[in-house]
Order: sequence, then structure tokens, then C-alpha cells
Amino acid sequence: MDNNNIKKAYACSKNIYDDMLTRKKWWSKLYIWFFWSNVNDIEMANRVLTMIPSDFSGKMLDVPVGTGVFTLDKYRVLPNAEITCVDYSEDMLLQARERFSASKLSNVTCIQGDVGDLNFGDETFDIVLSMNGFHAFPDKEKAFFETARVLKKDGIFCGCFYIKGQCKRTDFIVNFLLAKKGWFTPPFQSLEELRIKLLTMYSQVEIDNEKSMVYFKCVK
Repeated sequence: MDNNNIKKAYACSKNIYDDMLTRKKWWSKLYIWFFWSNVNDIEMANRVLTMIPSDFSGKMLDVPVGTGVFTLDKYRVLPNAEITCVDYSEDMLLQARERFSASKLSNVTCIQGDVGDLNFGDETFDIVLSMNGFHAFPDKEKAFFETARVLKKDGIFCGCFYIKGQCKRTDFIVNFLLAKKGWFTPPFQSLEELRIKLLTMYSQVEIDNEKSMVYFKCVK
């Protein structure tokens, strides 16, 4: 699955993306309940966002930003932070820009970019946030390398995404529908594989999961 196919997949899903993640429709509630063991994406996102200090005033990278549906409220209370949001999908970025602009968030910048080739210098950011991204990134090794490269020493890398091996129903829908549609991209990691990966790259690692969703906080 190449980047262009992923971009097309997210363009096709732009009108249902928020409804799916936030359970606004009856069908999205049923989908989350059956295939994702009723894991609440809103609660998962809030769990990750609490890892960002409430008085944070440094530079943060959010990749992929998606539509900004989960981060808007958090960014509203970080007026002194300099937040850069990156996504490969222009359709996702358009929705994020509109959402942040409507809330007059002048400290948030949205740009199109590839997580595997970030256009930032080494050790640029104090925090790198990545929610629901790594299961979609086509080159995960480059994504891990780049997110670590642009993070300052003692900086925080936090996020969440799908991991394999926790629920057979979830693994089935991922491999036989979501991956084929281009929304997810193999290979996928298990909890232990991810733990080992993060421990080789960061000095401190906190990692846990709820069913097939992992969430983590690392210090470089």
C-alpha cells in the first residue's frame, strides 16, 4: 500500500471519519462494540492527551492530526504552545484547519507532510503526539525514526494506535477490510514487539493497552 492509495482511502472516508471515531451514529456504535470490543476512542484520546502538561508552552508536533476532532479542546487550553499539525491527507487537513480556524487558534499550524520524511530539523519539538497513525503509516520504521529524530532530548513522545494479537475479531476486520481499503497498512505490531521497539529508542517507556488499542508515553 503506497502513500497515494492511503490518501485516496482517507479522502473517501472523510465524511464518516468523525462519526466512526466518536460514535455519533448507530452503525458506528455497533461497529465499535462488535469489532473493537467497545473500546471508547474518546476516552483513549483523553488518556493520551492528559500526558501533555496543562501548562505546556513549548513546541509540539501532532502527526497525523486527522480532522482534529480529539485535539481541539486540548489545544484551546494551550494558548502559549506552538503546535504544528501534519497529515499526509489533504482532506483530513482541510477539516482540521476549518475546525481550528473556527475556534480562532492562532498558535496551531496545519501543513501537509509525510511522517516518513519530516521537514524539520533534529530536536525541534518538546512533544511529539501521534494518535491513530502508526497502524496506517506505510513505512513504520521511517516513522519511528523521524518522530524520534525531531524530538528534543528529554522530550515526550506519546500516542495510541492499533496492535495485533489482542482480539481475533479486531484482527479480522483490520486484515480483511481496513487494510484492503487502505485505512490501515501492514505489518502490524504486537504489544510486546512495540514495547521492545520503544525501549530501544527511548530512556523511559510507559505502555499499556485496552484490548487492541495501545497507548504510551516515552521520554527521549
